[in-house]
Amino acid sequence: MFPILLKIGPLTIHTYGFMMALGVAAGLWFLFVQAKKQELPASKLIDVAFYTIIVALLGAKLILFFGDLSFYLENPKQLFSLARSGGVFQGGLAFGFFFALWLLRRNKIPAWKTADIIGPALALGHGFGRLGCFSAGCCYGTECAVPWGVTFQNEYAHNLTGIPLNTLLHPTQLYEAFLNFSSFLILFIILRKKRFDGQVISFYIINYSIIRYVVEFFRGDHEARVYFIQNTSPYLSVSYPQLFSILGLFAGLILLFVLKKKQKA
Repeated sequence: MFPILLKIGPLTIHTYGFMMALGVAAGLWFLFVQAKKQELPASKLIDVAFYTIIVALLGAKLILFFGDLSFYLENPKQLFSLARSGGVFQGGLAFGFFFALWLLRRNKIPAWKTADIIGPALALGHGFGRLGCFSAGCCYGTECAVPWGVTFQNEYAHNLTGIPLNTLLHPTQLYEAFLNFSSFLILFIILRKKRFDGQVISFYIINYSIIRYVVEFFRGDHEARVYFIQNTSPYLSVSYPQLFSILGLFAGLILLFVLKKKQKA
């Protein structure tokens, strides 16, 4: 893990921030190229994406703040530290999704057709973001004994994120990065063969909900995790991120059904 990518005098470039920026750039590049192919106003869509990213980041930070209220009231500067965490992705996704739909309709851009190229862009960018999480040590996994487990030894990362050192952990960041990149490939294939507008974004919501629900079983970075349903077995418990994933899964399935039915009508 390399939480600091480059340090020159007072200038410090954190790997997490760099990978996040790389993910945003990759997502915007994909969005621009596909917008041209779909005969959508590419330049205007980049503007929409820019404002949506800002709203999504604010939403992610807002959910992060309320999810660990006592810590951030005592350490307000940490809320805006990219070295520690960028925020809760599900919160950013929800805020960004509804804001983007509103902005697209306001600018008279086909909302669902545009959403279909936003979905793969999100999966691509998120994959890079999780690689940044691995470098920073945030979103770490539980202790394990599997052959592919990883051991972290960076004191700076430990002080920032609380990641256990010299302990074999599930590389949950790499799990999610791999699954997001896989989701991107699946969504790209669906995009090329889609039958109706909204099909791809529906599958994105479904895919990510499943990804987050499964990976959450192996997350170890929430010592004071709040459960919606708590059981002695972690596999019979449901944390709030998993609850949001279940809701997201149903929302994606309903959206897929409604838009498919609308297309037939």
